[in-house]
Amino acid sequence: MTLQTPQPPPSALRAVLAALDSPTALRQPAAAALRHPAGTLLPAHPLAVHVLEGPRPRLTAARRTGWRFLIKDGGQVAAAAEVVQGVEGHTFSHFTAGPYLDSTVRALRQAWQLAQVSRTRRQPRLLTFPGHYATALWLHSPDADPAGDLLIPLAPAPLGVTAHRAYPAADLLAVLAPSPGSAPTGSTGSLVLGLS
Repeated sequence: MTLQTPQPPPSALRAVLAALDSPTALRQPAAAALRHPAGTLLPAHPLAVHVLEGPRPRLTAARRTGWRFLIKDGGQVAAAAEVVQGVEGHTFSHFTAGPYLDSTVRALRQAWQLAQVSRTRRQPRLLTFPGHYATALWLHSPDADPAGDLLIPLAPAPLGVTAHRAYPAADLLAVLAPSPGSAPTGSTGSLVLGLS
């Protein structure tokens, strides 16, 4: 598998750099680690953010909403910054912190390892499932049927789903889709993944 690192639009990168220079943006609680950096803060590992909603989600229905950048302070990831797509380009949305940072880094390492043993070309993306408070690293193949795409759920994962396991997309989507007669998403007993 060849892993194609995505290139964000210039307006997305400009929005993140402006947020890193903004005292107002850096007052967000999730930006605490960015207020007194040990070195230069650098946006890295840009990932297009896609959202997939509905009771029977299909990858072809995922819509891109923006970009997420991991913010590095020296060699460490200190936070993530998300920008949203608008009519006139991208604007800064928010910083995030917590376990999803390490989980994203680990999933990207897994994707690079998978790239060493396959000839399929894949693009890493983030796929969020708002109804399940779930997110996964989406390894999309632009040259093949979307059913062949892989999803790596980020930790923590719900019962029945193993975080950091590369699932065929159809398999993970089937787990996240409610079974007939199940409780609505968001009520007691529904599958939940933590989302930063």
